Amino acid sequence: MAGVTRLVLAGGGHSHAIVLDALRRRPEPGLEVTLVSPAAASPYSGMLPGHVAGIYSREAMHIDVRRLVAAAGGRFVEDAVARVDAPARRVLTRGGATIPYDLLSLDIGITPDLSAIAGADAHAIAVKPIGDLLDKLDRLVAAVRAPDGPQDVAIVGGGAAGLCLAFALARRLRAEAADAGRDGARLRPTLITAHALLPDLNARARRLARAALARAGIGLVEDDRACAIAPRSVTLASGREIAADATLVAVGAGAPQLIAQSGLATDPQGFLAVRPTLQAVGDDAIFGAGDCATSVTDPRPKAGVFAVRQGPALVENLRRAVRGAPLLPFQPQKDWLVLMSTADGRAIAARGRHLALEGRAVWWLKDRIDRRFVEGLAVRGARPA
Repeated sequence: MAGVTRLVLAGGGHSHAIVLDALRRRPEPGLEVTLVSPAAASPYSGMLPGHVAGIYSREAMHIDVRRLVAAAGGRFVEDAVARVDAPARRVLTRGGATIPYDLLSLDIGITPDLSAIAGADAHAIAVKPIGDLLDKLDRLVAAVRAPDGPQDVAIVGGGAAGLCLAFALARRLRAEAADAGRDGARLRPTLITAHALLPDLNARARRLARAALARAGIGLVEDDRACAIAPRSVTLASGREIAADATLVAVGAGAPQLIAQSGLATDPQGFLAVRPTLQAVGDDAIFGAGDCATSVTDPRPKAGVFAVRQGPALVENLRRAVRGAPLLPFQPQKDWLVLMSTADGRAIAARGRHLALEGRAVWWLKDRIDRRFVEGLAVRGARPA
């Protein structure tokens, strides 16, 4: 491409943070960068359970994408993309702005979709998007400190995210209740999953997780789907009712509607369909990464580890697109390391069909990886205007 290439990054997710960091460290000649994001700071999902547990401050778990784009010589637009006009190569924002692009990359995450559980929209707290979750968690913590505050808390979702959240909530809410003069031991969390616990991980990891839940005094209901949520209970497919003064749902996230509404190619669930180059199917000028995109050749679960791995591949192919060079395929790992905090100074590690470990050394490794990732993206100096 001759002259200046206008790159618009829609969303401040993990992949785009890595792109911005790479561009500030090694600018790409002829590239003009604009980041459109509704928030100046982006939460890092790997540190969410630690923040919930009271281990990390809110600031420590956030990436300042406003500073990153400024350090990369780009422009920050605090807004959200409402629609992509691909034929005209422009994006329209909720605030009414029109931003032209030569290259567009989408890393806009997912949206909550609790429609499969009756009453969830009214009576449950969706875990994703994380940015919306944090203020709701603050209100839950404040409620637990009240004399008549919640005692029974349900977490729906038996994947790694739901498991880590259950451990983190148990630690934090019990500590807050005790600090307020209540009997923290009376707070009873229950983890509910429609299938076996950690269905994507190996059998040893599941055994370690079940044992850790039992040690932490967290109830576990497996193979029984949550069908309805009321203000004080969760009703399961079996007809059983679980007492719940508060319910958090770590399942049921959907694709951002703007992808299909913009006429972009999607997978059957509505997520942006991308090729191995991370380009959208049918449009070489549009890229996708993170939870909002699905590889048509190598689909993977919606997890932060894949967004982090996509980051370097995305920036390399964006550079190649600017230079008019052939793009490279990205091959996601077939076996990936999953690190799950149990919020007691230990963590569980799992990979592939057989590897699973638990202990303080695993927590040390997870904490080190997470801190180094966020700190590595930090930009020192004054906050940009």
